[in-house]
Amino acid sequence: MAIDTRASSDFAFTVPLIVIGAGGCGLTAALAARDGGADVLVLERDPKPWGTTSMSTGLIPAAGTPEQQAGGIDDSAALFATDIQKKAEDGAEPGVVAMLTRESADTIAWLKDAHGLPLTLVDGFVYPGHSVRRMYGMPNRSGAELMAALEGAAVTAGVDILTDATVTSLYVDGDRITGVRIERPDGAVEDIGCEALILACCGFAGNMDMVLHYIPELEGAVFNGHPGNKGDAIRWGVALGAAIGDIAAYQGHGGLAVGHNVTINWPAIIEGGFQVNVNGDRFSDESLGYSDQAVKIIAQPDRVAWTVFDARCHGVMMQFDDFQQAIAAGAVLRADTVAQLAGLCRLPVDALAASFAEAEASRASGEADRFGRSFLADRPALAAPFYAVKVGGALYHTQGGLEIDKQARVLKADGTPFPNLFAGGGAARGVSGAGASGYIAGNGLLTATTLGKVAGRTAAAQVAG
Repeated sequence: MAIDTRASSDFAFTVPLIVIGAGGCGLTAALAARDGGADVLVLERDPKPWGTTSMSTGLIPAAGTPEQQAGGIDDSAALFATDIQKKAEDGAEPGVVAMLTRESADTIAWLKDAHGLPLTLVDGFVYPGHSVRRMYGMPNRSGAELMAALEGAAVTAGVDILTDATVTSLYVDGDRITGVRIERPDGAVEDIGCEALILACCGFAGNMDMVLHYIPELEGAVFNGHPGNKGDAIRWGVALGAAIGDIAAYQGHGGLAVGHNVTINWPAIIEGGFQVNVNGDRFSDESLGYSDQAVKIIAQPDRVAWTVFDARCHGVMMQFDDFQQAIAAGAVLRADTVAQLAGLCRLPVDALAASFAEAEASRASGEADRFGRSFLADRPALAAPFYAVKVGGALYHTQGGLEIDKQARVLKADGTPFPNLFAGGGAARGVSGAGASGYIAGNGLLTATTLGKVAGRTAAAQVAG
């Protein structure tokens, strides 16, 4: 990863705007820039646009939308910002949080109305950390489905996407980006000039050296993210003198099906399920969120847990493509009794029965259990048939990154912006505060889509005059 000096006039080929990374952030930024009249070249190291977004459920939070209003949901950018800061213990950058929450409803409307993405408000449950229902997703609640729609919209809009093109160097003239060098699979290299550059190449979760340096608590975690998460943007930024923030923040997940690499989504927990270790014992307040839960599972015997739920929870989960994949893979076990479930999972039956009883006692009484969790009294008791999935603690993506301002411009260490360098998604500092506990569902795609949109619009205004 090199930074070299080169004047703008030295390039044989120049494009107005280059976006590095064709994930959710990169394609959203490219769409916004094309809407703003800029010609855009997206550079992607993989054979096709994929990115971290493709491995997610593809859910994007937005506040104050027409769909919420039609459904009687009282939400606002201010409430959304409060939820983010509460989970992040007031550690997220207030100006960026305010901008993202204020722009979130426009992002959904723009993707739906201007580019035809069939996003709908998720019904039936509220994710931990959110006060109301505000998550939007594709029909099958699949990140791969979202990526396919974004790619189709980008092609329709006239975005040029060059795949199998790994950016190996940035060129600068003073503090201005002048171009990039790309390398092709056959070893051929090409230099391309640009008037502005957007870094949308995600974080560093796939670079174990960086992970263990910045987030040592994740030693032993399984990485379940896009392999392109090598920290390129952050390393380039540091080399250029950019500021970084919340570098130890990340999105973990306490629901990666062991041996299958399929995500068991958190509604199984939200709706009344719980987790036990290999001794059949509960060990935490699972309702705090799936990111928090990853490290707690890593600390358990054999670094695994069982997610346990019932038929009603199973029905809620069926709307997720990931869960249907888990069923097809044989990861989801079914039993007619607690004793039978204990046998299938090789758990002590008395301990598992006691965990069921503890959850029911909290639900029936409305009082918090020994971990501080209050099971929802408006949900029925867990009832047969029962289900269980063996899960591990995983790292999905990092949340810390380059400091940016409200226009998605990358900031130098002295707080001033680079003149033509932008960042979004995992390349930029997120809104999850300093660690895993600050992440709430959708933080990653909020910064990917809305920061991507803002970066694309700002860059387009710059290069298109």
